[in-house]
Amino acid sequence: MTTKSALPAPIDSYLSATNNHDAATFQSAFAPDAVVHDIGREIRGHAAIMKWAAEEIFAVHVTLELLSTVEHDGQTILTVKVDGTFDRTGLPDPLIMEHLITVTEGKITSLSCRLKS
Repeated sequence: MTTKSALPAPIDSYLSATNNHDAATFQSAFAPDAVVHDIGREIRGHAAIMKWAAEEIFAVHVTLELLSTVEHDGQTILTVKVDGTFDRTGLPDPLIMEHLITVTEGKITSLSCRLKS
């Protein structure tokens, strides 16, 4: 298990930017050609990722409480408790998710979000 202080810098930036609703820092954590997989969708590139973040993270005040971190096969797997003002219909309470993150050359190149099973 990795502590928050031991996280790679772009992952730490991603968490901090999400929790502080800081779009510029959020964008700087991602590579220009990064891809996000969220709820069966593929979101590719800065413009699309920032549109997704504006609508589904920043507009609904999402925060991520880091519960645990594991390194596995070149990915960092964050287990997070998700909170915010989004529609919770059909979602478990608390909402615990895994964020599988790949970092290449100091930037997030892949982020996959899924419910913790």
